[in-house]
Amino acid sequence: MNLSMSFVVLLAILVSAANLVLAHVGVTNIDSSWYDAHATFYGDMSGGETMQGACGYGDLFKEGYGLETAALSTALFNNGQTCGACFELMCVNSQYCKPNTGTIKITATNFCPPNYAEPVQYHWCNPPNSHFDLSMKMFLSFAEYRGGIVPVKFRRVMCNKSGGVRFEIKGNPYFIMVLVYNVGGAGDVSNVEIRGHKSNWIAMSRNWGQIWNTGSNLVGQRLSFVVRTSDGRSLAFFNVAPENWGFGQTYEGKLNF
Repeated sequence: MNLSMSFVVLLAILVSAANLVLAHVGVTNIDSSWYDAHATFYGDMSGGETMQGACGYGDLFKEGYGLETAALSTALFNNGQTCGACFELMCVNSQYCKPNTGTIKITATNFCPPNYAEPVQYHWCNPPNSHFDLSMKMFLSFAEYRGGIVPVKFRRVMCNKSGGVRFEIKGNPYFIMVLVYNVGGAGDVSNVEIRGHKSNWIAMSRNWGQIWNTGSNLVGQRLSFVVRTSDGRSLAFFNVAPENWGFGQTYEGKLNF
C-alpha cells in the first residue's frame, strides 16, 4: 500500500470514529424550554390500540415502543415528520395532577386527528392546539383517571433506544418501502438513502410517517443505508440486509444515534 492510499484509509477510519463519537454525545435534551399543551388518553391499561398508526409503526410492543407513546395533534405531528421524536411531559395546574410524580417520557408514534364535528370542548387535537393523546398507562402515571384531560408542560428530549436502528423492508421489487424505526438521538428521521452493492446511493422519498420508498429494483443486492435525523446528524449502516433479503423482513444495524 502506497503512502497516499494509507492516508486515505487512515482518514476514513478517523471520520468513522468521529461519527460514532458524535452519535453518542451525552446530550440530555434537544430543547430545554418548556411549552404548554394538554393531554388525554386512549385505550386501556393493557394498551388497546397499539397497532399500526399514522407513523407506519406496527406492533408497538414488538418494535420496542410499548406503552410509552403518544399520538400528536396536527400542530405537533407536522405531517408525520415528527414520528419517532421523544418528549418529556409534566402534569401542571390541575387538581387532577398526581403529586410528586415528576415527568414522563414518550415517543411520538401516531396522529391525533382534528375533530370538527363535536362541540368545541372536544377539539383538543384541532389546529393550532398542542396536544398529546397518551396511552392510559402513561396518563395515569401522572394524572387521575377522572381528570380526562389535563394541562401539561412539554419539551423535546433525546431518545434512548436499545440496540441498533432497524429497517423493515416492504413493497415489491419495483417499489421498495422501508420502515425506519428504533431510532435514538433526535428520533425523527429527515432523510434516508439506500444503496445496493451494485448501485450508487439513491435518495429515498418519505412515503408517509417513517416509511421511505424508492422505485429502484435492488432485489438480490446487499443493502446499505444512510439515515439522517432532524438535528442534522447522520449514520451509515453498511450491508445491513444480505443479498437474499426478503420483503416483510426486518434487519438491524449495528449502530444507533
